[in-house]
Amino acid sequence: MSGAPIRGGTIDLNADVGELPEALDDGREEALLRLVSSANIACGGHAGDERTMARVLALAGRLGVAAGAHPGYPDRASFGRRSAGMDPGAIEETVFEQVRALAAAAGRAGVELRHVKPHGALYNDAARNDAVAAAIARGVARWSDAVALVGLAGSRCLEVYREQGFEAVGEGFADRAYEADGTLRPRALPGALHADPAVAAAQAVRIAVEGLVAALGGPEIALAARTICVHGDSPGAVAVAVAVRAALLAAGVRLAPLGGGPT
Repeated sequence: MSGAPIRGGTIDLNADVGELPEALDDGREEALLRLVSSANIACGGHAGDERTMARVLALAGRLGVAAGAHPGYPDRASFGRRSAGMDPGAIEETVFEQVRALAAAAGRAGVELRHVKPHGALYNDAARNDAVAAAIARGVARWSDAVALVGLAGSRCLEVYREQGFEAVGEGFADRAYEADGTLRPRALPGALHADPAVAAAQAVRIAVEGLVAALGGPEIALAARTICVHGDSPGAVAVAVAVRAALLAAGVRLAPLGGGPT
């Protein structure tokens, strides 16, 4: 699979899910899953447990949404959004254990796992640190190397994943602001999150159709993304996903999961 955007053609729309049990209870998670083509499921590190994994996998299977693992630093206090200072061996081990746990739950649910996308600080650390990216790849490979590894579009981790024998998929973000160097604006800084559905929708279309994204304090950035994320834990996530999906379809973009057919 190419990492380049197919202009006006096809893209995956994904969401990070299984992180908020209350969203499963009140229906927000199902509403979000009805709008996306792929789901990145928390698997016991930053969030998630056996019960939430089983519930999200059942929803994904019923709705025809492609399922993937979303391992993070095992630090629930920070929701996996703080670098944990783990050495590569420990990163490899926790990624393996988390992916294996979700794979076991997926097997019981009769659902195939198609991809792995690291979460939060682990994702960002992999984008700028080859040793972290390689450790993630080794951890996943201990379970399977027949899945796609998702990483920040334009970052070095994608090349590391390819070097480790994986299909690497570049990801763009509808609901996050970009710095001039192509990294995501840290959440601790103002303006990091696009909470306005219209703003997120416009950014998603630019990424999917033009391969461009606006940057804070700099020129536009070329962004070769094959999948676009909407964060499931963000306020108003469902409204953002509704707007993003509608805008992509209106722009003539076909939504399809990684390695799968249309939704």
